[in-house]
Amino acid sequence: MTTHTPPTVYLARHGETAWSKSGQHTGRTDIPLTPKGEADAAKIGARLAGTAFAHVFSSPLQRAWRTAELAGFAPTPEPELLEWNYGECEGLKTAEIRARRPGWDLFRDGAPGGESVADIQARIDGLVGRLKALSGNVLLFAHGHVLRVLAARWVRQPVPFGRALLLSTATVSVLGFDHMAMDEPAIKLWNDDRHLQ
Repeated sequence: MTTHTPPTVYLARHGETAWSKSGQHTGRTDIPLTPKGEADAAKIGARLAGTAFAHVFSSPLQRAWRTAELAGFAPTPEPELLEWNYGECEGLKTAEIRARRPGWDLFRDGAPGGESVADIQARIDGLVGRLKALSGNVLLFAHGHVLRVLAARWVRQPVPFGRALLLSTATVSVLGFDHMAMDEPAIKLWNDDRHLQ
């Protein structure tokens, strides 16, 4: 009888885009990386050099997919890694959304005309379950808000916990398990940008 070895899951947020730079919510709009975003994506590859991955997945959107390619990986597309569907908030900055909806908070209120908090929780919970069934090192290329939700749900916290997990472009984070209790999921590294210095 073989024993399942829990995975270590590396998260890479895509490189800079014009909208990530300006602070506009970028859900399903498929925009490219900036030149800086492309350069930073290559640095992710240098950061991860020497680490063998059993599985590499990417959001199908070009900003994540291209980041994976520039980092030296050939990922498998994973639709569940698509960014939060912002609906009516797409392309808007938080201040613009709050001018229409005072006090709006994505992690509490969801996106009008897009995904609710319950919607994204259901989507990510399914993905987390599949990831935890894998073994070895797993690498995901995706987007800021969806990765923050994924980390929150990985450690069995509610979606709003993701609000506290700030995540910059082209950073690397690592999810795993407590070495003393392998059934206890943990955030081992978060928002690491040392490779960009």
